[in-house]
Amino acid sequence: MQHAIRAEGLVKRYGETRALDGVDLVVPQGRLLGVLGPNGAGKTTAVRILATLLRPDEGRATVGGFDVVRQAHQVRSLIGLTGQYAAVDEMLTGVENLVMIGRLLGMSRSDSRRRAAELLERFALSDAGGRATKTYSGGMRRRLDLAASLVGRPQVLFLDEPTTGLDPRSRTELWSVVRGLMADGVSVLLTTQYLEEADQLADDIVVFDHGRVIASGTSDELKATTGAQVLEVRPLRPTDLDLVSQVVADVIGEAPDLTGGRATASVHDPAVVPAIVRRLDDLGVVATELALRKSSLDEVFLALTGHRAEDEPVTEKAATAKEEVPA
Repeated sequence: MQHAIRAEGLVKRYGETRALDGVDLVVPQGRLLGVLGPNGAGKTTAVRILATLLRPDEGRATVGGFDVVRQAHQVRSLIGLTGQYAAVDEMLTGVENLVMIGRLLGMSRSDSRRRAAELLERFALSDAGGRATKTYSGGMRRRLDLAASLVGRPQVLFLDEPTTGLDPRSRTELWSVVRGLMADGVSVLLTTQYLEEADQLADDIVVFDHGRVIASGTSDELKATTGAQVLEVRPLRPTDLDLVSQVVADVIGEAPDLTGGRATASVHDPAVVPAIVRRLDDLGVVATELALRKSSLDEVFLALTGHRAEDEPVTEKAATAKEEVPA
């Protein structure tokens, strides 16, 4: 099987820090790989290497069968890249932004305008195409930025935390756009701190932490790694929450987490649920919510790393910003 992206043993150092420490990645053609990890985990460094913006210190990688170091020009002809912040010119209109990129890619003026019109329609921006981009909402700018990365009809698309800062509605709209690209056969590497985003979009997922891949698999496979399901109990009377916590702790031998007005605990034996229900009933505690579900990706990430995906400070981007783009 030919792979859209293949990386083996990627290492990138910044002084004594290893932003990447032997990373392997594989993205089959037409699939979306979700790369999860906190700030500073190495996600953006990996994208910049695969997009030919950084040279690895060790290891090798290919995109579309071309080596990202020795055949960087061929790689660049195949890819599109959208980063965390919209890279459009705010003084230009939506049409002018896209036409400019088409011209930079060597397209004729008429072809550039035709492609701009196609993309504005696809991203529901036709009505705003004649307006200056500075008048666009955040979600509209992100859609225009993604449209800009598609002017050259890339076979491989890198999305580096593309929904950062978007409201839930704009994020959902962008997810719909990404699904459409996947339906067209575009291969995608998506980095994100939003675990729901990976759950919604990714065919396969890898988890980064401190420059290494610490887990990989489908969403369901990763959720199964914890070996547990999650019990959630919300009492009708908020004053009963401490009593619920005591019952759950007595039955499963571990104190639950008490947030959002409910008790949440990992359960390895589903048979404990009827026992909890009986004890609550004996105590006259009425539950308005009682559910046993799979672990979420957020809970998997916490189990794997000991912290949540948003918990670490930004260190990686400050380092990569100092790097020069290779010739």
